[in-house]
Amino acid sequence: MDIQTLIDPYDTLLLDLDGVVYLGRDAVPGAPESLREAAGRGVRLAYVTNNASRTPGAIAEHLSALGAPATPEDVVTSAQAAARLVAERVAPGAAVLTVGGMGLRSALRAHGLRPVSTAMDGAVAVVQGIAPGLSYGLLSEGALAVRQGALFVAANADSTMPTSRGELPGNGAMTRVIATATGVEPIVAGKPEPPLHRESMLRTGSRRPLVVGDRLDTDIEGATNAGVDSLLVLTGVASPLDLLTAGPRHRPTYVAAGLSALHRPYPQVRRDGDGWACEGWTARWEEGRLRLDGRGDPLDGLRAAAAATWEAAGEGQADEDAVKAVLDSSLSGGTP
Repeated sequence: MDIQTLIDPYDTLLLDLDGVVYLGRDAVPGAPESLREAAGRGVRLAYVTNNASRTPGAIAEHLSALGAPATPEDVVTSAQAAARLVAERVAPGAAVLTVGGMGLRSALRAHGLRPVSTAMDGAVAVVQGIAPGLSYGLLSEGALAVRQGALFVAANADSTMPTSRGELPGNGAMTRVIATATGVEPIVAGKPEPPLHRESMLRTGSRRPLVVGDRLDTDIEGATNAGVDSLLVLTGVASPLDLLTAGPRHRPTYVAAGLSALHRPYPQVRRDGDGWACEGWTARWEEGRLRLDGRGDPLDGLRAAAAATWEAAGEGQADEDAVKAVLDSSLSGGTP
C-alpha cells in the first residue's frame, strides 16, 4: 500500500496567515513553495485570517508577492465574518461605527451596511478590528455608541499578533478599552468562535478541510469547535511547552515544524506498552513526571511526548513543571 502524505486526505487547506505563511511582511521560509505544491496537486487554498485590517485584495497581493498562489477570492477574513454577523442583526443600510481599517469598512459595504466614524451618525452597531494608528478618538466614539445601546462586535479576540519584530498587541487587547469603559463584552466573529469558520465553509464549499495554524487558542480551538482536523506549525506563536500543556480543545491532530510537512508521510504515533512511541522516541508518565527516551528528530520526540502527556492529563492540563525539564534536556536540540 502506498504511504500517503499528510495532505492526501484533504481537499482544502484553511490556512492562518500570520505565523504560518508569513511573519510581518516576510514569508515563513519554505511556506510559498509548499503552498504552490499543494495547489498544483488540486488542493484548494483558503487563507483564513483573524486580521481585519486589510482587504482580501491587499492580502492576496501580499501573498502573491511572496510567491504564494492567491486571489482575493481565496482570502477569508474576520472582517468578512464580522460584517455578515452584523448584517444578520441590523436593518439593510444601517450605520455601523467602524473602529478599524479599510478591510473592515470594505466588508461592511459588501453587506450593504454604511461605515461611519462618530457616535453622532446614528450607529446601531460598533465593529472593532486591529488597524495601524488606531486612535484614542475613534475608540472613544466606539465607547460612546456602545453606551448608547449599539451592538458591539469584535472582528477577533487575539491578545497578540506575531510579527518579524516579535508579538505585538492584537485586537483582543485593544477591545478591552471599549469593554472596560462600557462594561459591555463584544460578540467575537473571529477564531475560535464559529462565525469565521462558517464564513470559510460557505465560501469554499469544502468537504474535507484541514485547518493549519500557529495558535492553540484560536486556530486549533477553532478547528475543534468546527469538528475538523488541524495541523499546528511551530513557526509562529505556539511553543513545544504550550503544546504539551494544552487542554483538550487546544490539542491539534498533527504537529509539524512548517508547511513542508504537508508533502511528507506523517510519522505514526503508536501505543508502546504503557507509553507512546514515534520513530526513535518513546514517552511515558512515571510517578507524575514525563519520561522521554530516544534519539533522532526532536519533533518526533515531541509528538510522542504530546500523546503520553495528553493521555495522562485527560480532560485537564499537564503541569508545566512536570514536562518542562524534559523539554530542556531530552529535546534540547529544539524542533527543526
